[in-house]
Amino acid sequence: MEKLIITAALTGAEVTRAQQPHLPITPDEIAEEAFKCYEAGASIVHIHARDAEGNPTQDAEVYRQIKEKIAEKCNIIFQPSTGGAVWHTPEQRLQPVDLSPEMATLSCGTCNFGPDVFMNSEEYIEKFAVKMQEMGVKPEIEVFERGMIENAKALVKKGLVKAPLHVDFVLGVPGACPGTPEDLMFMVNQLPEGWTWTVAGIGRSELPLAVMAIILGGHVRVGFEDNVYYSKGRLATSNAELVERIVRIAKEMGREVATPDEARKILGLI
Repeated sequence: MEKLIITAALTGAEVTRAQQPHLPITPDEIAEEAFKCYEAGASIVHIHARDAEGNPTQDAEVYRQIKEKIAEKCNIIFQPSTGGAVWHTPEQRLQPVDLSPEMATLSCGTCNFGPDVFMNSEEYIEKFAVKMQEMGVKPEIEVFERGMIENAKALVKKGLVKAPLHVDFVLGVPGACPGTPEDLMFMVNQLPEGWTWTVAGIGRSELPLAVMAIILGGHVRVGFEDNVYYSKGRLATSNAELVERIVRIAKEMGREVATPDEARKILGLI
């Protein structure tokens, strides 16, 4: 079984300081949190930027600051979001790709997202894929519903992305696919041979799905974007604390954790 890639999703677009007092917001705070997650065992940081008021932003300049500040501290893989917040336009969402990061997320379909709708038309999915290919950016395919796997396969057939792909199953979002063990198994069984996958369980789904991924040979995403609690009623003190738990569990189960460079090899980045 290949080594475990741990992604830390540090901030997200929805979580507030009122919900999680330790939420990193400024570029300096995000970079420091990324470094702590790197020290804890993460090899990828998934980044949503915030503006000076703490609101979600897709401004390329803010992402540039974050990217550079992280690179000064460690060689963790910088993975910006092109999902942004549900109200961002596709053009705004795509801005971080201009920085030529090693990876960026590519959401492959539309779904309900709590009281909102996360809109991804075929036109814009393909536009994002083309842009990433032009910039040499490996997409992480974000899958919230079963049909999004088929949309990703269609991108491969059209030559807009290169297989094997890396997929992130985002399970447990209110309004989208639930985060049960049965849902994860069903999703995994739909992937073509050779594709790799990560699971991001939302809220209470985070830990059980992470443990399943360790067992099944997948990879794990944790962090404040997905879950602000360490246990029922107890807020996590940092993103790194959530990473540390996954490292401990993986070691107890006999699965080694990948360094950033080992993750790059697994994902075909080098």
